[in-house]
Amino acid sequence: MGYMETSVVVYLREIYYPDGFKFPLIPISPDIAITEFWREAATIIILIGAGVMSGRNSIQRFVFFLYSFAIWDIFYYVFLKILLGWPESLFSWDILFLIPVPWVGPVIAPCIISLSMILLTFIVVHHQEKGQQIFLTFFEWLLLIFGSITAIVSFMWDYITYLSINGTDKAVWTLSSNNNMFEEVSNYIPQQFNWWLFGIGEGLILIAILLLVNRFKINQYENKSKG
Repeated sequence: MGYMETSVVVYLREIYYPDGFKFPLIPISPDIAITEFWREAATIIILIGAGVMSGRNSIQRFVFFLYSFAIWDIFYYVFLKILLGWPESLFSWDILFLIPVPWVGPVIAPCIISLSMILLTFIVVHHQEKGQQIFLTFFEWLLLIFGSITAIVSFMWDYITYLSINGTDKAVWTLSSNNNMFEEVSNYIPQQFNWWLFGIGEGLILIAILLLVNRFKINQYENKSKG
């Protein structure tokens, strides 16, 4: 899946960025933009399917989806490096998603999120293999959800800041739009990633994982005491 994603991007960059990917973004025709949106949606559906088929219960299906997504994301960059020699560094700016506005950020940021997904998966699977009953509490779910939303907003932050200064309505592309995607933002160049916001989001995710691990340890101790 990672290689498939990379191969599509190689084709797109050959068409739109023959001299190498860089900002500002090149306008994309509506037909290509819609096709790319649904391709990304189809990829997510496939990753969800992989998680559903791999897991034996609901929590395993959830974490195996996260694991599939994380491996896909990391190896996307690995194959880009092999095929195109890009990114130049882990702090190179990339466009991560397109809807409702471009998500942009340094390559290392989504990789950090992916590593957190892999960590959560290994923790859940490891403890389930030891026979422990695994579930997430309401508070742990809350931390994961709000942490994820905060991290997503951090990827949109620089672009939203640009729109707030230069006008918002013209640059929000939708599936029903007849305009080229990025047509009104041909001068947009990322300036500063909101590391504070990203750090808060990642921190909330890690707190949820730590609470889960701590709960496992308490349960193990209680079971040993009873034994």
